[in-house]
Amino acid sequence: MSEKAVATASPEDLPILYIRPSSMSLSAALGELWAHRELLAFFAWRDLKVRYKQTALGVAWALLQPLFMMIVFSVFFGNLAKVSSDGLPYPIFAYCGLLPWQLFAYALTNAANSLVSNERLVTKVYFSRVTLPISSVLAGLVDFAIAFALLLVLMAYYGCAPSGGIVALPFFLLLAVGAAMAAGLGLSALNVRYRDIRYALPFLTQVWLFVTPIAYPSSLVPEGWRTLYALNPMVSVVDGFRWALLGAPSPGATTVAASTLVAAAGLLASMRYFLRVERGFADVV
Repeated sequence: MSEKAVATASPEDLPILYIRPSSMSLSAALGELWAHRELLAFFAWRDLKVRYKQTALGVAWALLQPLFMMIVFSVFFGNLAKVSSDGLPYPIFAYCGLLPWQLFAYALTNAANSLVSNERLVTKVYFSRVTLPISSVLAGLVDFAIAFALLLVLMAYYGCAPSGGIVALPFFLLLAVGAAMAAGLGLSALNVRYRDIRYALPFLTQVWLFVTPIAYPSSLVPEGWRTLYALNPMVSVVDGFRWALLGAPSPGATTVAASTLVAAAGLLASMRYFLRVERGFADVV
C-alpha cells in the first residue's frame, strides 16, 4: 500500500503489523554479547564506582572483609573448636578458602539482583540483558585481585610456598567464576518474576558457605559422602586453591571432574532459561 493510500484509507482498511519478540539462540546471544563487550566493561566499571562511592576506606574494604572473617574463623574454629587445618596454620588456611568464596558470594548476590537493580535501564533501552549479571561477576574479580595480594603477604609470613599445582590456579578461578555465573544468571531471571529470591538469597549464601570447606578441611567429610559433596563446585575451588598455593592435599581428579561438570551443566541450563524468558523482562520487572 502506497503512502498516499495509507493516508486516505480508513483505520479498518489498514494492514495490521504484529511485532513479536523472537527467541534468541545461544550462539546468537554469545555473538550479541561480544558485540556489546564495551558495554559489559562499562557496567563492570560502574558497579565498582557505585560500590565504593562515598566510602571512607574505599577499596580497602576488599581487604578488610576477608581479613576480619579470617580472624573470626581463627578464634572460634581454630582456637576454640580446634578444627583441623590439614597441618597448615589455621589463619592462612581460612583466608585461602575465604578468598575464592568472597568472589563467588559477591558475584552471586550482585548478579542475582542485577536486573531488578537496573529496572529503569531494562525498561527503557534495548541491549543484551545478559551483560548485567555477567558484569557483576567481572566486577568481583577486582576485589579478588586486591585480596589476593594480602594472601601473598600471609604466605610469606607463614613460610608457605606454592606447589607445582600453581599452574592450575587459573582453572580453579575460572571454575569459581563459572559457578557464580551459573547460579547468578538463573537467579537473576527468577528474581524478575519472583521477588522472593531477594529474601531467600542471603539464606542460600549462608547455607552454601557451611557446605563448602572453608572453616574445615574436606578430609572431615565421611568417605561415603565425598561424591555427593563434590557436586558443590566450590568444594573443588577451595581445595584447589589450597593445593595450588599452600601445598594442601589435592582435591582429586574425580572431585574436580564432578564439580566442573555440575558448573558447566548449570551454566548452560541457566543461560538457556535466561534467554527463554528474557523477552518478558521489561514487562514484569
